[in-house]
Amino acid sequence: MLIIRTIAELDSYVDSLKANNRSIGLVPTMGALHAGHLSLVQRAVADNDDVIVSLFVNPVQFNNPDDLATYPRKEEDDFRMLAEAGVVAVFAPSVEEIFPDGPENTDRKQFDLGSVAEVMEGAMRPGHFQGVAYIVDRLFRLCRPKRAYFGEKDFQQIAVISRMVETEHLDVEIIPCPIKRADDGLALSSRNALLTPEQRSIAPEIHKALADSVAYSRDHSVRATHDSVVERLDAIPGLKVEYFEIVDARTLLPVEEWEESPRIQGCITVYCGKVRLIDNISYRP
Repeated sequence: MLIIRTIAELDSYVDSLKANNRSIGLVPTMGALHAGHLSLVQRAVADNDDVIVSLFVNPVQFNNPDDLATYPRKEEDDFRMLAEAGVVAVFAPSVEEIFPDGPENTDRKQFDLGSVAEVMEGAMRPGHFQGVAYIVDRLFRLCRPKRAYFGEKDFQQIAVISRMVETEHLDVEIIPCPIKRADDGLALSSRNALLTPEQRSIAPEIHKALADSVAYSRDHSVRATHDSVVERLDAIPGLKVEYFEIVDARTLLPVEEWEESPRIQGCITVYCGKVRLIDNISYRP
């Protein structure tokens, strides 16, 4: 497996693929890979002639320095998993390679991300989606993929990236992939590695509450459904809901009635101890 550390090496590699009319699939990650990432890789390998996986913990999408410092990093394990999955090339640059003037430089390009970046995660984590857009835009322009793969656990992120692709007129197809879950329902996440055994035992209650609320929503209002989920999770010692929004799946704006949209999604963020976990569920497909 080719491990690419510099932009110059990546340019040369992508040029060689393009010269041979090879289709490129890109799987952007921040490392600490798990089965959810590998499901994206498998889909990309099936769809494309060649797949590039990026491993880069992007400092400019963290608005909490402690979150950046504690984000799990397991590069050697990641390389082994990707090689076993049949990946031919990994782009794993240093922070200095991507940000030669330092990540603290605020003169970076700002993107027109619209209202999808202003709610939920956008409201709770100012600047987060501008940081995501910056690095994904860089990766798209460097790797020149035909398709790029993202997990639906980060439901809002997919909407933001799709908006960026539209406004930047980028020629790449965004492929959303289903959430991969543990046997007990917990959405797989790199952050799960930070949970203590006790926290790991209660974290699946997040998905259970969401799943049960779908049936509940059939004969209850949006507000009642929202409140039932929040009250259930906040009653569990060790869990605290940061936000739970029931939104139009396209605009991500809140709905007040089920009839307002044909596609409605519930998006939640819950603190399990100090670990911030996100999940979502479809109420109206």
